[in-house]
Amino acid sequence: MDIVTLLVHCVNELCIYKLCILIKFIQFCRLDKTKFYVVGAGLFTGITVALYPVSVVKTRLQVGTRDTVERSALSIAKGLLRTDGVPGLYKGFGTVITGAIPARIIFLSALETTKAATFRVLEPFRLSETTNAALANGFAGMTSSLFAQSVFVPIDVVSQKLMVQGYSGHAQYSGGLDVARKILKADGIRGFYRGFGLSVVTYSPSSAVWWASYGSSQRIIWRFLGHGAEYDKGTPSLPKILLVQGAGGIIAGATSSFVTTPLDTIKTRLQVMSHEKRSTVKQVVKDLVNEDGWKGFYRGFGPRFFSMSAWGTSMILTYEYLKRLCTIDE
Repeated sequence: MDIVTLLVHCVNELCIYKLCILIKFIQFCRLDKTKFYVVGAGLFTGITVALYPVSVVKTRLQVGTRDTVERSALSIAKGLLRTDGVPGLYKGFGTVITGAIPARIIFLSALETTKAATFRVLEPFRLSETTNAALANGFAGMTSSLFAQSVFVPIDVVSQKLMVQGYSGHAQYSGGLDVARKILKADGIRGFYRGFGLSVVTYSPSSAVWWASYGSSQRIIWRFLGHGAEYDKGTPSLPKILLVQGAGGIIAGATSSFVTTPLDTIKTRLQVMSHEKRSTVKQVVKDLVNEDGWKGFYRGFGPRFFSMSAWGTSMILTYEYLKRLCTIDE
């Protein structure tokens, strides 16, 4: 699911906070590209393995109807373990991992090249370091997200159908290829892009809100710890930096998930519907209100909040580590 949104969060470079002494900006041209993609695939796959069950639980919460017995994250997790064991928490995992490799290559390539180009364009304007970094990273994240959506949305559509199969009246499938074949037969290629517009609308503001919350919360925390704009107490230790990053990630996850969960719920419902039950955004909204009132738009908020916070923090740390690891010695 939400892999694109949380990778966008990784574009936040610590140089914005004047911590260039510890972690400096590493340009894409200075990276060993083969090592960057191969090692990156392994690191990000590890994070996906750890956090994937949260996506499965969140998706099931969002598509459940009024008659669904399992209405909490814990009951859904227990039900999956009871009926399918640990593999039940990884429904659709193979599809996500297979499709995520080309999608990540597209995303990371667009992210780094766009960011470098934007920095060059902004040079004549002589903006502050903070403004330059925010504009370049934000534009790069938005652009790379748009490119990657062409691959990620079909992955979402197929994997989410596998996540909810047999749950709350949803069809059963024999695997990702079976889902793809039935989608193609019922709706053609456009069936793989159901909810594409909502995906773009969801992920873009989610990234913007996450970045704004992450940046502002870290500034407040640093001031609270006695570090002003010029870091009067000297360069913070690495453990302190990691702790502040973690706190900022949690705050950003809470804020962005609160703002964008309604859109994510509507998008998910549209994507998992069978071709016999085609519906519109307006009808999905009506169904949610009729079933649970306005709180229905926040189904899966807990797992989504946890997922966005955990993904955001771990992705930032992993992404920065990956770039340092793959830097070519001059």
